[in-house]
Amino acid sequence: MFCSKKKSLEVERIVKANDREYNEQFLYKDNRIHTSKYNILTFLPINLFEQFQRVANAYFLFLLILQLIPEISSLTWFTTIVPLVLVVTMTAVKDATDDYFRHKSDNQVNNRQSEVLIDSKLQNEKWMNVKVGDIIKLENNQFVAADLLLLSSSEPHGLCYIETAELDGETNLKVRHALSVTSELGADTSRLAKFDGIVVCEAPNNKLDKFTGVLSWKGSKHSLNNEKIILRGCVLRNTSWCFGMVIFAGPDTKLMQNSGKTKFKRTSIDRLMNTLVLWIFGFLICLGTILAIGNSIWENQVGDQFRTFLFRNEGEKNSVFSGFLTFWSYIIILNTVVPISLYVSVEVIRLGHSYFINWDRKMYYSRKATPAEARTTTLNEELGQIEYVFSDKTGTLTQNIMTFKKCSINGRIYGEVHDDLGQKTDMTKKKETVGFSVSPQADRTFQFFDHHLMESIELGDPKVHEFLRLLALCHTVMSEENSAGQLIYQVQSPDEGALVTAAKNLGFIFKSRTPETITIEELGTLVTYQLLAFLDFNNFRKRMSVIVRNPEGQIKLYSKGADTILFERLHPSNEDLLTLTSDHLSEFAGEGLRTLAIAYRDLDDKYFREWHKMLEDANTATDERDERIAGLYEEIERDLMLLGATAVEDKLQDGVIETVTSLSLANIKIWVLTGDKQETAINIGYACNMLTDDMNDVFIIAGNTAAEVREELRKAKENLFGQNRSFSNGHVVFEKKQSLELDSVVEETVTGDYALIINGHSLAHALESDVKNDLLELACMCKTVVCCRVTPLQKAQVVELVKKYRNAVTLAIGDGANDVSMIKSAHIGVGISGQEGLQAVLASDYSFAQFRYLQRLLLVHGRWSYVRMCKFLCYFFYKNFAFTLVHFWFGFFCGFSAQTVYDQWFITLFNIVYTSLPVLAMGIFDQIALDTSYWTVINHVFIWGSIATYFSILFTMHSNGIFDLFPNQFPFVGNARHSLTQKCIWLVILLTTVASVMPVVAFRFLKVDLFPTLSDQIRQWQKAQKKARPLRSRKPQTRRSSSRRSGYAFAHQEGYGELITSGKNMRAKNPPPMSGLEKTLYNSTSWIENLCKKTTDTVSSFSQDKTVKL
Repeated sequence: MFCSKKKSLEVERIVKANDREYNEQFLYKDNRIHTSKYNILTFLPINLFEQFQRVANAYFLFLLILQLIPEISSLTWFTTIVPLVLVVTMTAVKDATDDYFRHKSDNQVNNRQSEVLIDSKLQNEKWMNVKVGDIIKLENNQFVAADLLLLSSSEPHGLCYIETAELDGETNLKVRHALSVTSELGADTSRLAKFDGIVVCEAPNNKLDKFTGVLSWKGSKHSLNNEKIILRGCVLRNTSWCFGMVIFAGPDTKLMQNSGKTKFKRTSIDRLMNTLVLWIFGFLICLGTILAIGNSIWENQVGDQFRTFLFRNEGEKNSVFSGFLTFWSYIIILNTVVPISLYVSVEVIRLGHSYFINWDRKMYYSRKATPAEARTTTLNEELGQIEYVFSDKTGTLTQNIMTFKKCSINGRIYGEVHDDLGQKTDMTKKKETVGFSVSPQADRTFQFFDHHLMESIELGDPKVHEFLRLLALCHTVMSEENSAGQLIYQVQSPDEGALVTAAKNLGFIFKSRTPETITIEELGTLVTYQLLAFLDFNNFRKRMSVIVRNPEGQIKLYSKGADTILFERLHPSNEDLLTLTSDHLSEFAGEGLRTLAIAYRDLDDKYFREWHKMLEDANTATDERDERIAGLYEEIERDLMLLGATAVEDKLQDGVIETVTSLSLANIKIWVLTGDKQETAINIGYACNMLTDDMNDVFIIAGNTAAEVREELRKAKENLFGQNRSFSNGHVVFEKKQSLELDSVVEETVTGDYALIINGHSLAHALESDVKNDLLELACMCKTVVCCRVTPLQKAQVVELVKKYRNAVTLAIGDGANDVSMIKSAHIGVGISGQEGLQAVLASDYSFAQFRYLQRLLLVHGRWSYVRMCKFLCYFFYKNFAFTLVHFWFGFFCGFSAQTVYDQWFITLFNIVYTSLPVLAMGIFDQIALDTSYWTVINHVFIWGSIATYFSILFTMHSNGIFDLFPNQFPFVGNARHSLTQKCIWLVILLTTVASVMPVVAFRFLKVDLFPTLSDQIRQWQKAQKKARPLRSRKPQTRRSSSRRSGYAFAHQEGYGELITSGKNMRAKNPPPMSGLEKTLYNSTSWIENLCKKTTDTVSSFSQDKTVKL
């Protein structure tokens, strides 16, 4: 308690390096993490508290207390306590098992090894033993154990490269800089051990992009910012080693601050059952009151005749008190309307459904031998009620693999494949790939199917050569050679890696760079270009350029960037080529490819010297430096000559498009919440068909203040509702209801498809109390919502917003640590075991390896589980009402004396044994889409097995042998044998069965004949068709021309231009090589269009002809 209090009051953190005693006075958290819910001491009280939140458990505990009172109980206490203890124990064991695996995963993380500097020596320590102030050594490709202040690294000037995919979903490499005073420490452990700097910084918080602090060392103070910090969850890349000082550890790290808390999740069925129990309890009170009144009347009018027989005294004549006791007696007797076995059966059914998910071969990813896993067994039926899906982008929808697919050079498209008739065809594995004989460094995983490009290269087409030369020169990639002599590229952006790799395979190989030169190999000839200037990328420019001098002395400017930006800077002579290239870009963008325009300019030597002199003056200026530099960049980047365009595919995971389409057809709304930037997210939205060119409008919210965001939301609503509809009307609806629940009538009046795209900084303002009203209304009117540059905490806030005010069932799916908070907040959390570790899987309720399995999880397992559970509840309550209300009717014949018509063993065994198997069979095995019209083995075993079990137990309890053993408990010797020899008994059994079954059979027959469902119609069609007709695959159609362009994913921050030209990142020695870009094939067949068309044809034919056809 003291620690938590201390943490809540912490306003700043003071950390001294290499001094654990000094830091311990502040009671900082250690590096141990906890994602589990219980420990040995808290398990029993917390678990019992959670279980008795169920109204039924509390209800049965109350009944148990009543049964201990002999004056009112006609049933023994074991009929209630045994099932109650059984249910509580089973649930506790299941919860303990789930939490055991959480503890196990926590231990795996906490027991990871890290090199810690202790007593001037590097020693292996477990992560959980790392303390604030320790100095840690990290090596290439290692995860960062805690939030560190970077001290030194193997790179020049204390640089290191990190990947932050688990924090923000971006796979772009980011640079961190050590202070110059600490980078001098290098790898000298003796000097590092003597480092005693004191850091005063902000208190632990969840802001991933902000850090403020001061390092005091050797009498000097040095300012610290986010560029000096390496956060837990990052991975060290392309850096042999680095040393860091622990600032935040364990729960205080920014990653864990964004993770959220593990919440107790309950399904709508659980809440419904609680409500039903309350209603049924009220119903029981009514029945008990009626019978109690009847008992009082009976005692007053008829009871006098039985006093002598019942040995009653005259003073016990109080009929009102007798009615009071009878009331509680009937409450006990009639409680079997909701027997405790209901909850046992529910848990058994849920367990069975969970195993069906685990055993589903269609959700098994053979490439990684990863099956689907139901990590919790209590939420299965909720999968069938999902209304909103919140998905991460990177690693969830995409594979994080960029491939060069097509290009347009001098008005001609390369990358398309044509058949013998000249018609464009799809690129498949059956097509012969291009052999890259011109490049000895060709990547075997790179595939290109258009042989015309290689022919143009071999024929010496100057435009094609210049195009590829630009790709090899205009970038920020760093190159290395591994021990086998193969080139390894270090890329800041995966897009740049794809373009440079494509140029390498096509004969223009980027070899190396220095701050002043770039060396490439052009068709086998080494050529060194002098790097004169580097015009770096930023979000405003949306382009990058290099100015180089070739060996012939010519100065050239090579530029690549967004076509909307570059086309404005072209020379007027490019008009015809511009029109043609623009059409090609529209075609590329229509196919979901990330496009980029390519251009160059020949520069005069005198003009360049004058321009470079002005650039040097601008760099040394103190006033308006950035504006002057930007103006000079604009001046030289004009009159460009267009070369063409590139098209890069950000590979989607297999089946993403079909899955998104299927979920949309099921009226499930998909929101993409990503830490990536807007252009990338929009492009993926188009690639997944979540955004289409057929949409009426796409609203982009990018305001920087609350007022701007509010105004943009207002304008978007005006466009959505139309000018004739007053926007304020929708707002009044909210105020009148005093909540953010949307008026469904308003939602239905919106026609057309709309999409909403909002940035993280705008979302921060939109989530404020006075603006989130408008945001939620607009977002829920849109078919697709994309939130870009959002933090993990903002993801959770968006989920909570929809959960709270839409009263909708939500599902969150992601694969990285940045998705954990969102996964925990949603009703259902799904983790993808992908490239970004297992944090998302460990926090999830369900896990699998590919996004496409979500379709089967929701539309098959979720649908089946929900319908089975609903049928189970209906059947269960029906049989128990029929069983229990006999006592109510019997009360009128026994003087309302609370006597039971059944013996106690029959009451005890009715739900547990006699009727358990049929209802469980239906709840576990019932098929909903195409019900079997015949009995399966399961039907026979469970139905006849239940009957056989009943009769075997009946004869056993009425036998001589059981009487000899327990004469007091089983006194009815031979009763069953003699009763069943009477013909009237069998006649009553037959008539009762027929009378119960016939109305149901007649109702089903009339319903199928007069009002057949789609399942009924398809079943009739299946019977009518002996053999299904083969499905004809439709030729995929290219989408119409798109105005969407240039989704090229430059890094969100400025590029490496300054680092390259300054030479800070040029190393003397090559570090250990890292693996190259992974390439995998992506094949996807569009079966959804066939399904939609076939369904439409089926429904139309059903309405025209009574004979069912599909």
